[in-house]
Amino acid sequence: MLGAGAKQTLANTRFADVRWHDSIDSTNRLAADLAREGAPEGLVVAADHQTAGRGRLDRRWEAPPGSSLLMSMLFRPPRSVTHLNLVNAAAGIAASDACNEVAGFRPLLKWPNDVVVDDRKLAGILAEVVGQAVVVGIGLNVNWPSPLPPELADTATAANLVAGREVDRVALFVRLLERLDEHYGALCEPGGWRGVLLNYRRLCATLGRQVRVELPGDELVEGKAVEVAVDGHLLVEVDGGRALRRIGVGDVVHLRPT
Repeated sequence: MLGAGAKQTLANTRFADVRWHDSIDSTNRLAADLAREGAPEGLVVAADHQTAGRGRLDRRWEAPPGSSLLMSMLFRPPRSVTHLNLVNAAAGIAASDACNEVAGFRPLLKWPNDVVVDDRKLAGILAEVVGQAVVVGIGLNVNWPSPLPPELADTATAANLVAGREVDRVALFVRLLERLDEHYGALCEPGGWRGVLLNYRRLCATLGRQVRVELPGDELVEGKAVEVAVDGHLLVEVDGGRALRRIGVGDVVHLRPT
């Protein structure tokens, strides 16, 4: 899948070991298994097709073969990286950067783990802690047929549909890993978490929006999203701004102004 030029480019990053599969059940599953076996940081598992791709809360992630970036990266953060959620944030920032540079548009980040364009989902990110390692999986829609299936038309999009042209999937893959190498590298430097958090907040489409958060146990919280804390929690003003809720886990719906 990767040509000599792409391999040479990635050889200058921590992501030189790319293992690409025509079809696999789940890139995250294989990367997690390899992490348990002691695989080093920087391993990338990628595929043209997944038969059992997973999103957050074990939801299925499905895409036509060859239409998307399906990839999982293995990290072994140093002890100085105390907020592991920022590894996930670095991946989202890198995906936004890559789309901007390769496809010509800048997607935003929806808390907690989506990459969106006009509130339509372009990519999902799934981070899993495996012992002392972190596996981050990304499923990014690149070249999808138009129009999208009716069940996805109002909630999803793809890079080609936003850019108005076919997008080079390999170029996007390589640029995403280049930018992730930079952002994760910064995160591992003393105090580097500040820059990653600042970039996440800058790109976060959820901040400043009226939101409805669906919490475990069917609890609903409505209010204004005002901040993402360093531990990854979303801070939501409720009761007309008289109280503040810290949300650690939940599904966010961006509400349109009335």
